[in-house]
Amino acid sequence: MSIADRLDSLGLILPPTPTPAAHYVPWVVRNGTIYLAGQTPKDGTVLKYQGQLGTDLTVEQGYKAAQLCALRLLSVLHAAADGLDHVERILKLTVFVNTAKGFTNHPQVANGASDLLHDLFGDAGIHARSAVGASSLPGNAAVEVEMIAQIS
Repeated sequence: MSIADRLDSLGLILPPTPTPAAHYVPWVVRNGTIYLAGQTPKDGTVLKYQGQLGTDLTVEQGYKAAQLCALRLLSVLHAAADGLDHVERILKLTVFVNTAKGFTNHPQVANGASDLLHDLFGDAGIHARSAVGASSLPGNAAVEVEMIAQIS
C-alpha cells in the first residue's frame, strides 16, 4: 500500500506545503538525510492552537496540535522527497511544547506527532524523539515540531 493510500485510509489530507515565515529554508538534504525546519500547528496561515499547555490548553488539544504539526512536516517532506514513498525512515523528532510552570506531560503531547508517523509509515515511522518544554514559542504556538528523515 502506498503512503498516499495510507493517508486516505486514515482520513488524512496533506495541507498545502507551507512557506518559510522568516529567513530560512524549509529543508536541507545531505547524503540522503533530510532536515526539516520546525512547523507550528497552523491551518494555512492561521495558528490553530495557541497558548500554554497546562493553563490555556489540555493535553488532548496539545496532542492534536502536534498531529497538525506532523501533517505540515509531511507536506514539506512530500515536496522535498518528490513523494512520501521515497521516505525510508523517520529518524528523529524534536517536539517543543509551550508549557505553564509545572507542566510535565510533554511526552503525551508529543505522541500526537509520533502516533501519526507510526500509523502512516509503520515501523519506519518509529523514531528517536525529544519532547522539550518552552516558556514561549513563535506566535504563542502551543507546539512546534521539527523532523529528520532518511530518504532514497
